[in-house]
Parts: sequence; C-alpha cells; structure tokens
Amino acid sequence: MTQLHPTVLCLSGFDPSGGAGIQADIESIASMGAHAVPVITALTVQDTQNVASFQAVDKHLFLDQANKLLEDVPVQAIKIGMTSSLSIIESINSLLKQYPDLPVIYDPVLAAGGGTSLTETDMLSVIQELILPFTSILTPNSQEARLLSDTEDLKASAEKLMNHGCESVLITGSHENSEHVDNLWFDQGQYVETFSWDRLPHEYHGSGCTLASAIAALVAQGLDGFNAVNEAQEYSWNTLKHAFKISHQGQLIPNRFYWQHADE
Repeated sequence: MTQLHPTVLCLSGFDPSGGAGIQADIESIASMGAHAVPVITALTVQDTQNVASFQAVDKHLFLDQANKLLEDVPVQAIKIGMTSSLSIIESINSLLKQYPDLPVIYDPVLAAGGGTSLTETDMLSVIQELILPFTSILTPNSQEARLLSDTEDLKASAEKLMNHGCESVLITGSHENSEHVDNLWFDQGQYVETFSWDRLPHEYHGSGCTLASAIAALVAQGLDGFNAVNEAQEYSWNTLKHAFKISHQGQLIPNRFYWQHADE
C-alpha cells in the first residue's frame, strides 16, 4: 500500500496579492515537503502594502468544507491563520474539539502588515477561550503577544498565553527596536531559548504565515516542537533573504522556493 503523504489542514484568509494568507501556507508547506489542504476563513481586499477590507466566509460553508476534508484525509497537523469573525472562531473551536489529538499551530493574525486590524477587540477573549487551549505552538509577533495577553513584558506575556492553554509559544521579534531579530521560545510553562537572527533590511509580506506553516509542515512529518521551530526559522529567514518585489511601493514577497535557485 502506498504510504500517505504528510498533510496539513490550513484555516486561513485569502490574500489576492499572493504574499500572505492561504497562498503563503500552501507554498511554505509544499516547500517543506508536506501537502496543504486549505479552507478559507475570509476574503480580503488587499495589496502588498495593507488590507482595505475583508469579509468572513459563511460559517456553514466553512464547516462543511473542513468536515468533508477531515472525513477523507487523515491530516497530521492543523495550521490556523486569520480567524476573521466570532462565527469562524466558534466553528474552528468545534473542529478542534472533534480532533483533540491533532497538533495545532496557530499564527494569531490580528493585524495586517500595514497596520489594519483584522479582528475586533472583544474577540480577543474569545480567542483565549476557544482556540488557545487547543494550541500546540503559538507563533505571535511581539505586538500580537502583548495584545493577546494584555501584558507588556514579553516573557510575562508568554506565561499568560501558556496559562490559557498553549503548550508552546514562539514570540517573534521583528517588530522590536533591536539590532537583531530575537525570537523567544517557551515550552511547557517555561522560557527555553532565544533564537537570534540577522535583521534584514526590508519589510516583508507574509513572513508570519511562512514561519507558522513551515512549523506545521515539519510537525506533520514527525518533528518535535523545538526542532520544527528551529528548522522553520532558518527556512523562513532564507525566504526573506531571497525575497522579491512585485510592486514598486509594496512589501517584498518571501521566496518560499529559494532553494530551487541555490546554485545561482
């Protein structure tokens, strides 16, 4: 019998620029050797600079798509991105309750790269209650971590997020005013390590999606959290190092298949 290919269920928004959202998930997961089965949470009006508006998909259509896939495909991990509405969060919660043993990698997309909020303030407590307790690895940037925890200090923020039920937290530091990008790794209630990366000179569209999806792909292939996070960071940093432009004014797009041109 043919061995099943490692597969990740992706619950993310659609970005028509192709830089972030579901396309970022699909490309990153494929590049890391797994297969993505995508279910859209929201449609957005955006470019490579910012989101103008968005609309959550119908919750019944969302659940029908996800359930149909999960009845057929034994996925090895779930990756969550933009949740977009209370009804979608509740729908995701119902899925996670049905599959409590699946590892969940959650990138809490709370704002676009250009600053537009992608969630409502009163949804933060719902995320804390309905998604964080099922999250294996949470990957907020420093701004999202502070917002989700209502705590300024990042180590205290991670502790609060783990108290909400997350097994592990990787807080990325690209938004901090620091010479290097310092990503903080916490596991099982404790600070473990700081990963320090050279800060690259540009702004990038879809870096958080790339990192979380790469982690999900590696977890789906059996890697433990620490090694998946370690390898995914190196991969993501290289996608940014080799990023390309599709707009004169916009952010750069991570090159998620940079390794195809390594000889060049």
